[in-house]
Amino acid sequence: MRVHTGEKPFACDQCGMTFTYSSNLKKHTNTHIGEKLYSCDQCSKTFSSASALKRHLKIHSRDTPNSCCLCGKSFSLLCSSKTHQKIYTGEGEYVSACFECGKTVSSANCLKVRQRIHTIKNPFKCLHCDKRFSDSSHLRTHERTHTGEKPYECSHCEKRFSHSATLKTHERTHTGEKPYECSNCDKRFSQSTHLKTHERIHTGEKPYKCSHCSKRFSQSGVLNRHERIHT
Repeated sequence: MRVHTGEKPFACDQCGMTFTYSSNLKKHTNTHIGEKLYSCDQCSKTFSSASALKRHLKIHSRDTPNSCCLCGKSFSLLCSSKTHQKIYTGEGEYVSACFECGKTVSSANCLKVRQRIHTIKNPFKCLHCDKRFSDSSHLRTHERTHTGEKPYECSHCEKRFSHSATLKTHERTHTGEKPYECSNCDKRFSQSTHLKTHERIHTGEKPYKCSHCSKRFSQSGVLNRHERIHT
C-alpha cells in the first residue's frame, strides 16, 4: 500500500531522512555510525549491507574454477561457463560464425542480430525519438531517458538510477572509495572526471576558451562564470 500512498513511516533520528521499509532505514543508519556488519570471507573488506557484499563477491568469482578450458574466460556461474564452451565444442542446437567478421555465435538468432550490425547502420531505433543505435542494450539504456525508468537502486539509501555506472559512482559517497589517484601527487578521487580536472593543475592545460576574449580556463564552470562578464 505504501507504494501507492508514498508513506515513509521510518525516519532516521540523525538526519531526518524517511524510508518506506525498516530494513532500508537500518542500512541507512549504518552509513552514519560506520558499522559494517557484512565481511568478505575471501579478503578483509567489510560492507554495511548484504547486497553490497554480494556485489563485491563477484570480483572474486574470476578466481573460481568456472572458466573455459579453451580460452580461459571466467564466469560466476558454472552453467554460464558450460554454455560458453558450446561455442568451441559445437554442442547444442546451433553454432555458426558471422560471415562479415568471423565472430562465432551459438544460436541462429544471435547470428541474425550480429549480421544486422554489419548490413544496416544503427538498426535499433528508439520508439520515442529519431535516435538509432548499433546495439539493443544501448537502445534500452537510451529509452530510459524517455520512460524515466531507474532499475538500479543504491544499497545504502533509497536513491535509484537509470545507469549502473551512475549508481556505482553514487555509492562511493557512502563507502568513501576513491579509486582514481593523481600521478603527480597523493590526491585521490571518486570520479575519473574529477581526477582529470585536478591534473590540469599540474599540466597547466586550459581547454576552455572564452568566445568573447582570449582568456582560457581549466574548468567549464569557471568559463561560464567568466562569460557572464561579457553579457
